[in-house]
Amino acid sequence: MPTAIHKKVRECHAGTHAQAIAKLQSGWLVMGDVQFLPGYCLILADPVVDDLNAMDTETRAVFHKEMGLVGDALLAITNAKRINYEILGNLEPALHGHIFPRYDNEAEELKTKPVWFYDWENARPFDLAIDQPLMDKIKNYLIQHNIISAE
Repeated sequence: MPTAIHKKVRECHAGTHAQAIAKLQSGWLVMGDVQFLPGYCLILADPVVDDLNAMDTETRAVFHKEMGLVGDALLAITNAKRINYEILGNLEPALHGHIFPRYDNEAEELKTKPVWFYDWENARPFDLAIDQPLMDKIKNYLIQHNIISAE
């Protein structure tokens, strides 16, 4: 059954997904649909698989490694204090990893809670005009650190 993840991966291949940052070895790095935490990204597995256990051991290791490398990029170019990583797949049963920068300036009542406590429905949606500079910084970091090629 095709999911929103399948659709986004198809759009990434076609070059029409505005939130796409870069093609990684294990999938696509994209900005999140909402940006209540600036720099919220996802890695969408490509090829799309149901879950992490559907990958072979080597591909699984690359997926996790790339999540960490994107976290390194976010720590280097934002004021993030730490990075939270999550793989859920309950709503969209296709492998995708969430990468959430966490900041000192978050509201006290949310600072130590999972991001799912945020008001997602009223959060600032992705906006290419606003988010492109950060997307470019992430991509440039990945190029400069030989994580992706400059092509």
